[in-house]
Amino acid sequence: MFKRLVIALFLLVVGLSNAVAQGSYQLAVLKYGGGGDWYANPTALPNLVKFCNAQLGMGISADVPTVEVGGPELFNFPFVHMTGHGNVVFSMQEAENLRNYLIGGGFLHISDNYGMDPYLRPMLTRVFPELELVELPFAHPIYHQEFAFPQGLPKIHEHDDKPARGYGLFWDGRLVLFYDSECDLGDGWEDPDVHGDSEETRMKALRMGANIVRYVFSGAEGL
Repeated sequence: MFKRLVIALFLLVVGLSNAVAQGSYQLAVLKYGGGGDWYANPTALPNLVKFCNAQLGMGISADVPTVEVGGPELFNFPFVHMTGHGNVVFSMQEAENLRNYLIGGGFLHISDNYGMDPYLRPMLTRVFPELELVELPFAHPIYHQEFAFPQGLPKIHEHDDKPARGYGLFWDGRLVLFYDSECDLGDGWEDPDVHGDSEETRMKALRMGANIVRYVFSGAEGL
């Protein structure tokens, strides 16, 4: 296990170094098993990348690949996005791979597209049995990067008439995972004709998404 961890950390460091050398970071969509639609919102992450580059001057590659949760390629990407509506299954090997990725410096953003929460939480326990998801306070820096969200996550779509909530997993004081629930943040990043959201709603979603990306690449830590 120790040898695999060393290799994983090496791959992540090399991937980050290559990104810096090329002057461009690359974000990816996480592919997982269990039958859930990991491929939902195909225009979401590419649109967020365009927004970050245009509004924040970030040099993120326009190419947004898919990466498997258990594959070594995961360590090539400093930021990975996960979404879906239904079942999520991580094998023990995949859970270990994701754990090593996150401990080594990677970041995972999860956007519940409605319906994945009861399947996701047990899998996160498999990845980090010693950690619990904690709800982030509205004062957390992730809500106060380029754009201010003093009331936390914006509500993009209504489902159960519940407030949008943002959760995190912290490893050694560092936020390694951010999970938006009852929010549909990723839906708001999609092309305008996909959900028919107003421009105001889309801008809220994109600005919050940009905050997440900026937070990750700023190296901010802790609560």
